[in-house]
Amino acid sequence: MVKITPLAAIGLVGLAGQAAAATVKIMPFGASIVGAPGCWRAILWKKLQGAGITNTDFVGSQKATDCGFPYDGENEGHAGFQATGIVADNQLPGWLSAAKPDIMMIHLGTNDVIQRKSTADTINAYSTLVDQMRASKPTMKILFSQLIPIDPKKFSGAQQGIIDLNKAIATWAPTKSTSQSPIVVIDNFTGFNVTTDTVDGEHPNDSGNQKLANKFYQPLVNAIKSVSTRRQ
Repeated sequence: MVKITPLAAIGLVGLAGQAAAATVKIMPFGASIVGAPGCWRAILWKKLQGAGITNTDFVGSQKATDCGFPYDGENEGHAGFQATGIVADNQLPGWLSAAKPDIMMIHLGTNDVIQRKSTADTINAYSTLVDQMRASKPTMKILFSQLIPIDPKKFSGAQQGIIDLNKAIATWAPTKSTSQSPIVVIDNFTGFNVTTDTVDGEHPNDSGNQKLANKFYQPLVNAIKSVSTRRQ
């Protein structure tokens, strides 16, 4: 957990237009692409720091893994977990209650596809999870990633399942988004190469982590600004 001093918060003053910026809690949420090791989060945190955006606290029950430099790495990325399983086991409310995030940063559903859960069932699980996020905080800002591709040679049919789910996310999100709690869809599929951007056809390598961090960066900056401005 990163401790913020008023002086350290100066970087976001230009964004919020105020003398000090309150800490914004961000929960990265998903499975192994988020949490094991999920070094795109470390790169993203470093990009925020470099831009002077230091009033952040990444939160979750999972701790930072080794990404080559110290960073605020708490997260809710659980290897092997499925959106449908998290809903079935009612796990998210407890995580939200403990961490109290302002922003959710989500990449979740690859394992649902691998386990052949239907697109409709996964979308229904997403809706339940969003309802739980808003029950925790009605003004929750939600950054929802379309899934990165998977090597077509792995898990027969998974690549097409990811394509189908990504299309469904693009259709679903605007219907679930609200002015108070917007859902911003982030396209992490386009431009991501399973040959050059993964270690195993599924999980990001250094270049893949950089791409994820770059795609999440501006939407996250915008969400931090929105939370910070609303609190003034």
